[in-house]
Amino acid sequence: MSGFFQRQLADYVEYHRDPWNCAMHVVGIVLLFLGAVLPLSAWHIELFGLNISLAVILALPVLVYWLLLDAALGAGILAAAVLLFAVASVIVDYTSPAAMWSIFAVLVVLGVASQIVGHRVFEQRQPALVDNPSHLLLGPMFVMAKLFIMLGFRHDLATIITQSPASVSAFSSDQL
Repeated sequence: MSGFFQRQLADYVEYHRDPWNCAMHVVGIVLLFLGAVLPLSAWHIELFGLNISLAVILALPVLVYWLLLDAALGAGILAAAVLLFAVASVIVDYTSPAAMWSIFAVLVVLGVASQIVGHRVFEQRQPALVDNPSHLLLGPMFVMAKLFIMLGFRHDLATIITQSPASVSAFSSDQL
């Protein structure tokens, strides 16, 4: 795990202390990712002899970014992304365009709403994204880190995520 990622994660943790807010983020991030890739899954491009959805092509840079930040967490996100790409593909294949766009709208509205509720109701502070737009890309890493910790992996991440806010601030400024 790079020092850059440790600093980013420590900063992100400051905005995500409440367990209910974290739960809302799991739901919101999954819904928003699925919503984002759903309409893009309707279009395919022939590339190197393969028929690849536009969703996969456009998501590839951020998937590579996550792998570079932390290979294990990035691989976990990649596995989840493959599943969500498959779900999007099934929705596109078995619904009408109007139904697909309706599902897209519902996913985005519910995804954003869960993020807002998580921060306003449970955390009682503004989203991290407001102060640092790069946190948009850290949400999935944070959720995957929480999953890895819950499964008993990545004790190095647990020390960052479970510290008190004062400890995290000291950790991020003193040790990195």
